[in-house]
Amino acid sequence: MLQLGEGMKLAGYPSTQLAGNRTAGGAVRFWEVDALRGVAFLLMVVYHAAFDLAAFGGWPIAVTVGGWRMFADFIASLFLFVSGVSLVLAHQRLGSDPVRYRRHLVRRFSRLAAAALLVTVVTWFVSPADVVLFGILHLILVSNLVSLPLLRLREWNLLIAGAAAVLGFFLGRLPDNPWLFWLGLVPEGYRSFDFRPLFPWLAFVLLGVSFGVWFYGRGVRRWRLPEAATLPGTGLLVWLGRHSLLLYLVHQPVLIVLLTAIGAIDLQRLIG
Repeated sequence: MLQLGEGMKLAGYPSTQLAGNRTAGGAVRFWEVDALRGVAFLLMVVYHAAFDLAAFGGWPIAVTVGGWRMFADFIASLFLFVSGVSLVLAHQRLGSDPVRYRRHLVRRFSRLAAAALLVTVVTWFVSPADVVLFGILHLILVSNLVSLPLLRLREWNLLIAGAAAVLGFFLGRLPDNPWLFWLGLVPEGYRSFDFRPLFPWLAFVLLGVSFGVWFYGRGVRRWRLPEAATLPGTGLLVWLGRHSLLLYLVHQPVLIVLLTAIGAIDLQRLIG
């Protein structure tokens, strides 16, 4: 893997424009990946605010159909795409050191599993009928595990992504199976606050993998991007992206408290 030190040049451009920035721990990070995750987080906050207003405030917002449903699907696809890119970057950065790479994966997947379990437990207490058994965090965890052995296929993952999308289309038309609902064999009338089956959504992770291999090559960008410091608001987006898992877990309680404080929702609807 090609790594450039600070101040080095490549093809006449500053290293930070092609090779990313180094963190305090020496790891190379590409600001645009964190920023894109930060954008996805902000969009998710907008959607969940609308959801809370509809569910707990009685506002006439059809968050599960039409444009709002498409908006939610776009946000999910953005998170999944970025997770695929991140898989590639982590493999490029640590793949040559099996011990560090294994520790990174164990830490990454342990955090995701703990967060997904927490979401399941909390939503069960809030509303057992709508408990989240396979939401976006569960999906990111499983789809990343599935994608790991596929990293060696590099750009060929684009074809596998297409196959995953097609498979999701056909699974939705097969008889349901309560034990395989997470694959896409969804029982009729299934309810959940958040549900994203592995198929067809795995396709977006594999698209991210394919893009990551193509754009970041040997650990450098295919072409230069502006410095993050020159773009207003980028610092906030990068910060949000780097802390998105923790922020995901706390943003709904914060939203509910804020919306209750301004009288936009009735907390009795939630606890009743």
